[in-house]
Amino acid sequence: MARLCTLLVALCVSLAALAEPPAESPALPPLPQPLTLTDALELSHPELPRLLRANARASAARAELLAAEALSGVRMTASGRLRAVDPSYVSLNSSNNDSSATLSLRKRLYDFGYSESLEASAGLAVDAGAWDVLQARQEARLAITRAYFDVVLSDLQFARDNEAMSIAFINADRAGDRNELGQLSDIDLLEAEAEYQEVRRQRFASQNLQLLTRSRLAVAMGRPDDLVSEVVTPRVELPEEDPQDFAAFWAEVLQGNPELLALQAQRTAAREKLEAARAAQGPVLSAELDASVYNRMTSSTHPIAAGLVLEIPILTGGSRDAGIARAQAAVSEADAALQETRLRLRQQATELWAMRSTLRADLQAFRVMEQYRDLYLDRSRALYELEVKADLGDAMTQTTAVRLRLAGALFDWAMNEARLQALSGKLLEDS
Repeated sequence: MARLCTLLVALCVSLAALAEPPAESPALPPLPQPLTLTDALELSHPELPRLLRANARASAARAELLAAEALSGVRMTASGRLRAVDPSYVSLNSSNNDSSATLSLRKRLYDFGYSESLEASAGLAVDAGAWDVLQARQEARLAITRAYFDVVLSDLQFARDNEAMSIAFINADRAGDRNELGQLSDIDLLEAEAEYQEVRRQRFASQNLQLLTRSRLAVAMGRPDDLVSEVVTPRVELPEEDPQDFAAFWAEVLQGNPELLALQAQRTAAREKLEAARAAQGPVLSAELDASVYNRMTSSTHPIAAGLVLEIPILTGGSRDAGIARAQAAVSEADAALQETRLRLRQQATELWAMRSTLRADLQAFRVMEQYRDLYLDRSRALYELEVKADLGDAMTQTTAVRLRLAGALFDWAMNEARLQALSGKLLEDS
């Protein structure tokens, strides 16, 4: 009865544990207003889908390593037998109860390199998983940064189009007044109204773009319901000319690129698995130790037994050859993937490196244009106050447009530099 009560209590505890809802992830802090780029990177959801996938693959690799290590571990088995016999007439023990219980220990001592190669392959797969996680973290950071820059640019674009719409509205309204006075033809009036409608259409498109870019930023941060209302324009510093040449940078990519390092580890792991396949289903030497208790003791029953067991497969039905062929194909695939990725990264690195000079030229041109537009705006404002020339609105719109282009070039520079750092695996060093 006491044992039955204990089992019932244990069952109730187990059911209560199963009925308990899983622990919810901790609530994320609200996003500050205005939002900075640093805030966007630090307050993103820690469980982004791309990070979860990479971590899941890394966990699976660690599980495979545990399974490979367990192959050489000590195995303990308990067995019991309920048996009744009809004793022989010469037996000294006439009992019919031949039940027994045995506790067995077994450990693989040597398998001609199979378990060693399997463990090495699994360990390299764990290394590859760690590099995959780093690559996923870098990709998440790049995605958030690009989405943040797009939000800032959409605000600048809206400001430009909003100014342009205001000016077009004033022009269309003045054109209507002049048309009523007979100073402007109907066709010129319709031209002014058409220009206003076109600028107005672009203004609403820019307003929608503000919403879309904020949604993309929220999704990139893993917080799709948290749309920011205001962001801070990040300061982008343009460094001096980099003394490093492309050859030195490419050497850094070969040494530190996470994707490349993961594929290198996977290729070596595939080769170790090929060695394991060659040693599979070969001779295995194991040690055994048995401790037994018998209800019916005879001269052939032993409480303690120890020994060495050598198992040599004779026929495998072709499974060993199939395993070797499968492992060899995996090695060839890993080699091809590594070569393909190295070529792709080489082209990507070349393009990003060459883009630096183009972006520098763009920034220099836009900065000179910005200075020109600022001076032009000052002159237009002065002439407007003197009622000499009335192009102030157009000057304001052009100034805002140049600032938009300059900001876009600065953000392109920042993203280009971030991608270069990611190629060499250094993007997260300072974070």
